[in-house]
Amino acid sequence: MAITQADTTDAKGAGLLARMRGLLGGNSDASTTSRLAGTVFVIRVLGAGLAYLSQVLLARWMGGSDYGIYVYVWTWVVLTGCVLDFGMSVTAQKLIPEYRASGDHALLRGFLSGSRWAVFAVSCTAALLLAGLVTLLAPRIDPATVTPLYIGCLILPAFVVANMQDGLARSHDWMRLALMPQFIVRQTLIIGFTAGALALGLHLDATAATLASAGAVWLAMAGQSLLLGRRLRGAVAPGPRAYDFGGWLKISLPIMMVEGFYLLLSHTDVLVLQQYRSSEEVGIYFAVVKTLALVSFIHYAMSATTAHRFSEYHASGDRERLAAYMTHAIKWTFWPSLAATAVLLALGEPLLALFGPQFTSGYGMMFIAAIGLVVRSAIGPVERLLNMLGHQNLCALAYALAFVVNLVLCVLLVPRFGGHGAAAATSAALVFETVLLFWITRRKLGLHVLVGGKR
Repeated sequence: MAITQADTTDAKGAGLLARMRGLLGGNSDASTTSRLAGTVFVIRVLGAGLAYLSQVLLARWMGGSDYGIYVYVWTWVVLTGCVLDFGMSVTAQKLIPEYRASGDHALLRGFLSGSRWAVFAVSCTAALLLAGLVTLLAPRIDPATVTPLYIGCLILPAFVVANMQDGLARSHDWMRLALMPQFIVRQTLIIGFTAGALALGLHLDATAATLASAGAVWLAMAGQSLLLGRRLRGAVAPGPRAYDFGGWLKISLPIMMVEGFYLLLSHTDVLVLQQYRSSEEVGIYFAVVKTLALVSFIHYAMSATTAHRFSEYHASGDRERLAAYMTHAIKWTFWPSLAATAVLLALGEPLLALFGPQFTSGYGMMFIAAIGLVVRSAIGPVERLLNMLGHQNLCALAYALAFVVNLVLCVLLVPRFGGHGAAAATSAALVFETVLLFWITRRKLGLHVLVGGKR
């Protein structure tokens, strides 16, 4: 019987469908990761939609100047809050699989409770110190910014504990519990609180918006804490607890430096822009960054679901499985990122117009900023791989050098080119970071971590 072209096409289609079912519906680690990454991505996209809506509404309700102040304060909250857990939220994804594999349940129970109380105590202390610093610097700060900064200090403890709980939940593959409180519940509450303030006839300025954000962060964190406690009681048998704060910090401090320099790299552009340009221009640039956020969410989704498995494969000595898993993670980071970038650039101008007619002036910045995001996605979540395999010090060095490149270029370019200079500086720093991380991974692990390369 002759085989027609239609038969061949049908066979290829059936084969592709079978592969997709196997990838998304199978029981392999790659299938599980794809499903979990899909869950994370959907949550982040929904959260991004809510965040985008909240930013559009705030920009329209507050005006350019107040919106710029709000963005500036929130940037400091994120930048400070994400390092005050000392890297423990990421360390959880290394230690929890190791404790489970070794059967050291006392240390597991100690880490699950002790990590949260430790970061809460540290963040409360830091919030008080930072509030004191704001008081000292108040004569040199724009008066409209002082009160929002105080409220930002109030947000910090809840923000830090939420990050820690995120790491604990991720380590158990509880992705909805890890992410929904921060990215869905929090954003919904911010919209609800600010809309409620307007409905009551209150003036929505930077202070009111930051206060609404504080209430949202604390409520979302409290709800997540209750649910996480209930899930952990069902997953971990009760018993004695052991604490190894020294050992935990030995691992987490270099990871904190990685996370800290990554955050500096991500926010230096906004902070430098605030020093040289108007609050309104800061708001326009921030709208550009928010519009391109979908691309970075794909990288985030793979990082969130792969880190603890890197640790698991390394602990078992299964190098071949580790290499194959990393190749899978890179492909599922790069190609969706490239597609998302193309769509966002095509729709960029009308998306920016949602913020207000003046925000479309940032459209050109999107093309510059997109370069760094696409290049960085070509090596996937390699920073998680290095952290989980004990090379966190080299990873921290790479991020530190990239931060220095970003800072120097921002200082050189922002005064003259404004937001376009900030976008160029950040893209150049991301390209530099990508090359450096690729080289480190090749030298230290012998792995080729560029999309399309042989491992």
